[in-house]
Amino acid sequence: MTAITSTRLSDGRELIYFDDAATPKPRSAEFTTDHRGLPPRGEPGEIRYDALADEWVAVAAHRQTRTHLPPADQCPICPTTPSNPSEIPASDYDVVVFENRFPSLGPALGPIPDEPSWGTKGPAYGRCEVVAFTPSHTGSFSELGEERSRTVIEAWAQRTEALSALPGIKQVFPFENRGADIGVTLHHPHGQIYAYPYITPRAGVLGAAARRFYDAKGGTATLTGSLLRSEREDGSRMVLEGENFSAYVPFAARWPLEIHLVPHRQVPDLATLSGEEKDELASVYLDLLRRVDGLYPTPTPYISAWHQAPLDPVLRPAGYLHLQLTSPRRAADKLKYLAGSEAAMGAFINDTTPESVAERLRAVTLPPSTTPAVPAAAPEGAHA
Repeated sequence: MTAITSTRLSDGRELIYFDDAATPKPRSAEFTTDHRGLPPRGEPGEIRYDALADEWVAVAAHRQTRTHLPPADQCPICPTTPSNPSEIPASDYDVVVFENRFPSLGPALGPIPDEPSWGTKGPAYGRCEVVAFTPSHTGSFSELGEERSRTVIEAWAQRTEALSALPGIKQVFPFENRGADIGVTLHHPHGQIYAYPYITPRAGVLGAAARRFYDAKGGTATLTGSLLRSEREDGSRMVLEGENFSAYVPFAARWPLEIHLVPHRQVPDLATLSGEEKDELASVYLDLLRRVDGLYPTPTPYISAWHQAPLDPVLRPAGYLHLQLTSPRRAADKLKYLAGSEAAMGAFINDTTPESVAERLRAVTLPPSTTPAVPAAAPEGAHA
């Protein structure tokens, strides 16, 4: 079992250590005490209601001063050393989750206005957390071992459950921005978790479509489950298949590189996965990331987005956990930029075909030491 230790940084932010099951760390004062004497945390930013689009926008001007691509010896999420008292007090760790020092949302919690109109604004309630995947400053998630991958998944699941229980939270979103082309501000391998006080626009669209399908089927089937079944039966866009998870390039992929990783069982979020499902996910997720990294000679920038069911009594029954991994990389030396049609109209034009991308991902040869137990799917054939 993953060992979990919670402590507080000197400004009151929560920090949680998640230890690999086989290598628990000592619980010394050095492990938990932040000696930096940080100033008290400020008030949250604000959210403003966009009446034209019926959406909330967070205004977080204080983030202009956040750390931006520091040198390795000043990295804020490396273990603490005498010359670099970082955000993480310990001199070593496995996985760490802590409240972001420069949050887009929070630290205060509470409800937002129920019936907003033009001019409505309020505190940017919520919570933003950082997830450090490894104490190593270089590398990426794809280079982690299965045990460490499993620890990160446990951290995502534990934080999803804890954040979902906070007052006013409507949606919990774990994600990773990887690569300078995506806009990361820290090179150290890490991800984030946002707990929103509202349902985000994308989650609202997906949730509404899922609910319509669910209602049309009398509550006996889900949209994501139906799409998974169709992709497995077709086979041409499948990337890999396991006992509990499968990954495919969706039929109408928007991005040059887009893969969906879906559990075979309907669950609303990571917190509700079984131990067996988490074990397989640790392997399957690494397989997927290594295939993405194997497409080109240099690492591919991506956004790894865990879509979890919103905490809404109408949308949640039809919700279905899944990962959407996307990249703007359309060739070894080319990126797709969201210009007029995509950025202004939300009308995507893909530069690749989903079938060819799936074929290339299946063809990636993984090193023998990292070959997963889950084989890549064949390009043709029916699947149960």
